[in-house]
Amino acid sequence: MGRVRCHTAGAVEDSAKAMNALVAVFPLMLIVTLTIIMLQVRSFTTMLMAFATAPPGLVGAVPTLLVVHQPFGFDAILGLIALSGILMRHTLILVDQMHHDRATGLSDYGAIVELTVRRARPVSLTAVAILAFISLTHSLPWGALAYALIDRVGIGTLLTLLFHPALYAFEFRVGRSPRPTRAAVAGAPAGHTP
Repeated sequence: MGRVRCHTAGAVEDSAKAMNALVAVFPLMLIVTLTIIMLQVRSFTTMLMAFATAPPGLVGAVPTLLVVHQPFGFDAILGLIALSGILMRHTLILVDQMHHDRATGLSDYGAIVELTVRRARPVSLTAVAILAFISLTHSLPWGALAYALIDRVGIGTLLTLLFHPALYAFEFRVGRSPRPTRAAVAGAPAGHTP
């Protein structure tokens, strides 16, 4: 009886080759990304904060792909990497706006609240992009990518509106602004309200 050999081919083999090529350049890609962020913000803390927002997206993507029985292959990983960049960009915009608001005289806490409210509309409108990916969910080659993008955009919206401001408050030790006491109001000059 002759020997029987089985080996993968076709789309599975192509996906494995693409994954190997991605893994080979991933460390370099990571270093270049961190360097660009560092040159842009000139702050090690802000760079780490921006980079820390990328991994939480995996929290939702992996269970979603398991539930819908889609492979966590090259397409899904490519979608997660692409949207990680968008999440990092949201963080950089948030930090830049926070510094700008603080420079105009807002308290740290006030700047966080003001910016979160101001960013809610554009971030929520970005989340409407989920509707564009629904038609791709039943496509054989693009199903995993579509589900990963849907999940990542949904989770990214929550991260931008809830996690990013909380991370900023934690990182820079921002506490809630104390309300003025009656004594402070009574001691204020006439016509001045703290």
